[in-house]
Amino acid sequence: MSFELIPLPVQTKLLRVLENKQFERVGDDHPVSVDVRIITATNKHLSDLISQKQFREDLYFRINVLPIHLPPLKKRRDDIPLLVNTFVHRIRSRSGKDISGMERDSLHALMNYSWPGNIRELKSTLEYAFTLADHGPIRCRHLPSHVLENTDVFAEKKASHGAKASKEKAELTEALKTAGGNQTQAARILGVNRVTVWNRMRKYGIDLKKELRSSDASPF
Repeated sequence: MSFELIPLPVQTKLLRVLENKQFERVGDDHPVSVDVRIITATNKHLSDLISQKQFREDLYFRINVLPIHLPPLKKRRDDIPLLVNTFVHRIRSRSGKDISGMERDSLHALMNYSWPGNIRELKSTLEYAFTLADHGPIRCRHLPSHVLENTDVFAEKKASHGAKASKEKAELTEALKTAGGNQTQAARILGVNRVTVWNRMRKYGIDLKKELRSSDASPF
């Protein structure tokens, strides 16, 4: 539980323990002496909660001895491989799945995602990947779509797919023009069968008559 979620009555008791170094067990009136140091964590601005009367100011000053400000995960991407290795090891031990780690592209995707949910989101992402993967490394297809869509890995693959489609359409159009609209002849030029030519014409919405008119060729 985040430190700022501690109820005010409990905050009062905690402050008393820190000040007096003593506490009493439930149902017991004999104080127990303790000598401890505590490490607290929060993702809220406690000063704002103090002004809203949701956090005790005296407790804040008591615990704010050595504050460490930890940047969000997106600002410390070098930590991601270490965190991934830790979570993969833990989830593998718990699930019993033979997952060897991360494929290079999938790790690259994690490195380039913005992680608005910080470490909790990273952990849940890996748990999601473990659900889909059976064995071997975690691949891009095992990651949530929203993680991939916000990475340059996805953008590169999308651009590559678009370039391939544009090239395929241009080659088909040129073959049809060369063959004078004869789909069988165009298929021979491309080294595919006639059905493939017909399917690609539908896929790319090629208007054969329009293409032939644009090249001043006679329609077949």
